[in-house]
Amino acid sequence: MRVRDVCPDVRIDMRYAACDNFFGIRLYDGADAWLLADAARKLGRAANLVAKLGYRLVVLDAYRPLSVQARMWDILPDPDFVAPMSRGSIHNRGAAADVTLADANGVEVAMPSGFDEFSERASHGYAGGDPAALANRDALRHCMEQAGFKSYEAEWWHYIDPECRDSPLLDIPLSRLEALSAQA
Repeated sequence: MRVRDVCPDVRIDMRYAACDNFFGIRLYDGADAWLLADAARKLGRAANLVAKLGYRLVVLDAYRPLSVQARMWDILPDPDFVAPMSRGSIHNRGAAADVTLADANGVEVAMPSGFDEFSERASHGYAGGDPAALANRDALRHCMEQAGFKSYEAEWWHYIDPECRDSPLLDIPLSRLEALSAQA
């Protein structure tokens, strides 16, 4: 399900649809965010919760084709940061979203680390740095968990829908999903 169809107020900024990402290359052939229907509905609930706090939810990544997971693994074969294609990722099932917060004008708020910064600052347990950034991280986590997502301790941005974690691995290009959606 296309995220913007369920969550029209969510800002979509699919980082792997451009070159300005951790891998330094464009990995997606489309820029829309997609999730399984249940996960998309939960994201809609999270968007409503963050709106009550004066924020907007920003989607940085969602469903990821398995072939893209393979490219990521080829670039960074480290299971602490990238799931191997043999196992796949929750993203490859359409059951995970990488998100952050923006203010009412759409400007992303400070977080303890950047997206895809694989350091201790990315952890939910990190207690150093800017108190406002830590409060933003904690507000995001609270809203996402209230909506039914489960956080990943090492990455403040990564949330999974635990009810969808056993869904099958998918390898449908984003451009194909966009074409099918346009035909419907």
